[in-house]
Amino acid sequence: MVWAAGWNVVHHHTLPDWLKDNDFLLRGHRTPTNSFVACFKSIFRIHTETGNIWTHLLGMIAFLGIAVYFVTRPTIEVQWQEKAVFSAFFIGAILCLGFSWIFHTVYCHSERVGRFFNKLDYCGIALLTIGSFVPWLYYSFYCRLEPKITYLVLIFVLGSLCIVVSMWDKFAQPQYRPLRAGVFVALGLSGVIPALHYVITDGFWHAIHKAALGWLVLMAILYILGAVIYAVRIPERIFPGKFDIWFQSHQIFHVFVLAAAFVHYHGISEIANYRLTLGDCLESRSEVM
Repeated sequence: MVWAAGWNVVHHHTLPDWLKDNDFLLRGHRTPTNSFVACFKSIFRIHTETGNIWTHLLGMIAFLGIAVYFVTRPTIEVQWQEKAVFSAFFIGAILCLGFSWIFHTVYCHSERVGRFFNKLDYCGIALLTIGSFVPWLYYSFYCRLEPKITYLVLIFVLGSLCIVVSMWDKFAQPQYRPLRAGVFVALGLSGVIPALHYVITDGFWHAIHKAALGWLVLMAILYILGAVIYAVRIPERIFPGKFDIWFQSHQIFHVFVLAAAFVHYHGISEIANYRLTLGDCLESRSEVM
């Protein structure tokens, strides 16, 4: 078995303070290795981070495959503009998932390395959020340049602020877990502003059936629910020691993030297909007139 001889895991109370992230996960922790080789070998062994690593490693591979397939389509199928817009989402998703599984892999290397990759992990969440906004704003306000530019600038500014906050060392400490969840939920909820704008100008029915608003709301629910589970640490808070390896809150959060990303991909595909069937902006306006 891949986790056989020579592989030891320890109880939470024996860990150094910088590795004590979740008091409700009692057993199965890796000790500091000071070795990247040992950290990456642990990908194939059983410990508290195994599920966290594999959920986002497999997710990253999946989005890499989708992205390569999408951008290599011939121009007659997918125009370069669509490839560029969707690539913003693909890059955000791949970086988010990539930074995440790498962080969970090397977290036990040393305090310095763990802190650095933890910051990258948080940056990845902000990049995914920014990348998710780009295609929806591009297609929703396809023929309206001013609101499109305004909202794109807004999400880039807010996302950049989140990245700056993520660079703060104290941000990664366990007692700031609710703050971390709140910051990224707030970043995602900033999308309520352009969504309300669209509903006011185009109507609720149009927003649901033509702008994929329903899929975006489902995505938001998945992200928020995952963040709440992460913040309150359920189910291990209720049953300490029972979810040390599988089905702990962080793994559940990872699954919700993956599900939300796939839902968003479906939603922006729907709105892109609808928008592109209308032709260019002059044709769309003449049909309305």
